[in-house]
Amino acid sequence: MESFLKDTNPVLQMLILMASFSLLPFIFVCMTSFLRFVIVFSMLKTAMGTQQVPPAMVIIGLSMILTFYTMGPVFQKCYDYGNVPYQKTQNIVLAFTEGSKPLKEFMMKQTRQKDLEFFVTLSQKTPPKSPEEITIWQVAPAFITSELKTSFEIGFIIFVPFIVLDLVVANILLALGMFMLSPTIISLPFKLLIFIAVDGWALIVQGLVNSYN
Repeated sequence: MESFLKDTNPVLQMLILMASFSLLPFIFVCMTSFLRFVIVFSMLKTAMGTQQVPPAMVIIGLSMILTFYTMGPVFQKCYDYGNVPYQKTQNIVLAFTEGSKPLKEFMMKQTRQKDLEFFVTLSQKTPPKSPEEITIWQVAPAFITSELKTSFEIGFIIFVPFIVLDLVVANILLALGMFMLSPTIISLPFKLLIFIAVDGWALIVQGLVNSYN
């Protein structure tokens, strides 16, 4: 494998480099902490019932900033791991192979063992002897599955207090005989008040960032 990477035609290396650029959005969205951030923030907006506030652009921007913050050390390691072999051999394929190792290590730390076992077993019959034998494309689907489950677990915890408040307001309106008045409209100011009082944005952001430490 190493001899193949070393002897790869420079033209083919350039084609691989150009093709890899098209995968950057997929890598950033699905193989970093961005996935958890954007799902949790979207579910928070739905739980609050604020419709278009905050705008989707703000949620995506905040998720991107937090992703760069949490993934900064990993991105730096990717650059360092890939730059050394590239300076020695000028081989782009080898540089990408070495540079992807820190990203794979990050994903494996956040991946549930049963999810990883499923995709590794699905792709190869013989079990790997060490984590180094597991490829990044085996880790990626397991990481996405684990992140989706974790994000929905956090979203459920966020949803519960808002649902309880909706039920309380709905029962009060029912007791007062206000059947035609939407409980969501009445409960929205109380949701915002409670969320601001407990400094909800700071709690959620800090909790999500700390979940990767």
